Amino acid sequence: MATDSITVGAGRVVGEKALFGMAAEELRGVVEGLGLQKYRAVQLGDALYKQRVERLEEVTTLPAEVRERLAAEGYRVGLPEIVQTAKSVDGTERYLMRMGDGETVETVWMPGGDGGERGDGSEAAVEEEGEDTEQGSVTPASQDRSPGTPTVTPASQDRSPGTPTGNREQGPPGLSKGKYGDSDSSSQNDERKGSQNDEREGEKQSPCGNDKQEAGGYKRATICVSSQVGCAVNCQFCLTAKLGMRRNLTAGEIAGQVAAVLNRQRVRIGSGKGVETPAGAKISRINLVFMGMGEPFLNYDAFMKSVHVLRGMGIPESRMTVSTSGIEPSIRRFAEEPVRPKLALSLNASNDAVRREIMPITKKWDIAALLEAVRAIPFGKREYVTFEYVLLGGVNDQPKHAREVLALLKGMKAKVNLIVWNPGPGIDYRQPTAEDVAVFHRMLIDGGIPTFTRRPRGRDIFAACGQLKRTVEPGLELVEIAR
Repeated sequence: MATDSITVGAGRVVGEKALFGMAAEELRGVVEGLGLQKYRAVQLGDALYKQRVERLEEVTTLPAEVRERLAAEGYRVGLPEIVQTAKSVDGTERYLMRMGDGETVETVWMPGGDGGERGDGSEAAVEEEGEDTEQGSVTPASQDRSPGTPTVTPASQDRSPGTPTGNREQGPPGLSKGKYGDSDSSSQNDERKGSQNDEREGEKQSPCGNDKQEAGGYKRATICVSSQVGCAVNCQFCLTAKLGMRRNLTAGEIAGQVAAVLNRQRVRIGSGKGVETPAGAKISRINLVFMGMGEPFLNYDAFMKSVHVLRGMGIPESRMTVSTSGIEPSIRRFAEEPVRPKLALSLNASNDAVRREIMPITKKWDIAALLEAVRAIPFGKREYVTFEYVLLGGVNDQPKHAREVLALLKGMKAKVNLIVWNPGPGIDYRQPTAEDVAVFHRMLIDGGIPTFTRRPRGRDIFAACGQLKRTVEPGLELVEIAR
């Protein structure tokens, strides 16, 4: 049972026990400890993970006396609190989240996502590629393009051997009872029952999805989630590295970021099949990326527990992607998981010499060791591993580097996401030229590797990849967004 026992600021209660993040058996232990029947644990779990309540007073399926007893025993819901917000010109929102002990992390909401799922064989990839084709925003790789324009190949086009088709061998698992509830995507309808939600039900649901709206709501959105307060990996091009490592987040704090954002956006998790909410907005589709502050695989147990919490909230693992800098033992553990999100490995260099300079963790696990561990993962027939590659001007963005990447990934079920480096104060790198990005991209495509250049989201508010840094100091205007 997780207890927040770290010393906190004035006015905070030390020793409070967070209910959010507890598995079904843990909730049963709580209610049985109060002398209650087991079905009360089911009601409590439904309130936490389906209704996403924020306070015990909102758990109206439990008698007031039970709620009072829980509070008297030191229990609380325990969702992170959004204390600051910033909104980008592109619609991205960055949130400063405060945990129960006062520590903070950053979480990002991206309506429409950033295109990171394209080509990984998942249903999210099918949606993105299909919508791109419908909107005419994807150009076939065989078509001549103007110099400097990256090419993205649509799923429907003939591809090189081994290229993802955009279809997954298996969709989300069928209706199955997990430790936190139903994990099937059809269970994503968040009924949010109880009288505490009556007012919310009458309000218009906020848009969620991409730039193409549908019946008052966007089709999808992506939430970027943090796994640690700070980071110990020390990637030289990342602002989070400047924070150092403070502590791991609990499973409830990791998954709680998602719940807090969904509550703020008034989002209902749904199947995306056009079912409407009472307010008339389409059911939303949510993708999650564990790519915020911290290294998830250095907080492996809490991260994997959070995956099950999120499945209980109605988000299948097929809509989650975890990014790792390359923690070889954890990659091998990940390979043995019966339920696991999609994997993205932050490669960022084509050889060990360059990678050691920009990612010192390479001194412990070199590229060969990481690729060997990735090859041990039993991928499905249409499942692909993503290799993320941050392009740093003059460091890793030249044709010789592209040729080395092709050699490294030869024969692997892989796709590459190119990320143009996002600048940050105090980091001595430069962005690559548009021409270098285009040449690099084209060389990988021509070499048979599905390659996508991700568009930056929220760069103007330090919400883009590598820019999260717990912005609390003056200098960047933080705009409170009306609820």
